[in-house]
Amino acid sequence: MGRHREFDVDKALDAALCVFWRKGYEGASYADLTEATGVERPALYSAFGNKEALFGRALDRYYERYLDYIPEALKLPTSKEVAAHMLYNAIDLNTRYPSHTGCFNVNGLLAGSDASETVRQLLINVRAAGEAQFVERFERAKTEGDLPETAKPEALAAFLMAVLHGMAVQAKAGFSPETLELVAEQALSTWPVGGSKFSDG
Repeated sequence: MGRHREFDVDKALDAALCVFWRKGYEGASYADLTEATGVERPALYSAFGNKEALFGRALDRYYERYLDYIPEALKLPTSKEVAAHMLYNAIDLNTRYPSHTGCFNVNGLLAGSDASETVRQLLINVRAAGEAQFVERFERAKTEGDLPETAKPEALAAFLMAVLHGMAVQAKAGFSPETLELVAEQALSTWPVGGSKFSDG
């Protein structure tokens, strides 16, 4: 019975992604992964390497398949539109699938043992790279006069990430899309706009 078992790698990766999305890296056992993918552990090893490598592939897949709204947001004309696009699309994604609510990244980052520190660091680095994109975009908004001179792009990017992460946790805890939309509206109501009318303090 040692014959190699053929399987659809893409379908297996999508199934593994959903397990990691629901349970995080630490919470996803090999039993969970083999049950979801329908692929035995040796074949998973053969196709993807170890669990950490499989998680890395799933993370890449998550960005490729579900987070296309991030580059879309960065292209919008004002910083407030950027923030709004991010918040409302995140609410949709975080609540779209009842079996795996919240955010793949946040679910994977919240807890872990020393053994999974490399995965935690991977997620921290991915988050930092994303935040740097927003800092750069908000710097440009400040230069263009869309943001006031007093605006701090680093603080705005960190604030946006904090709200996004908080909403992901709330979605995982069962908050409704309607409640999360109220959170987004509250966050957007404080967004600084219009450089010239703020320049005099």
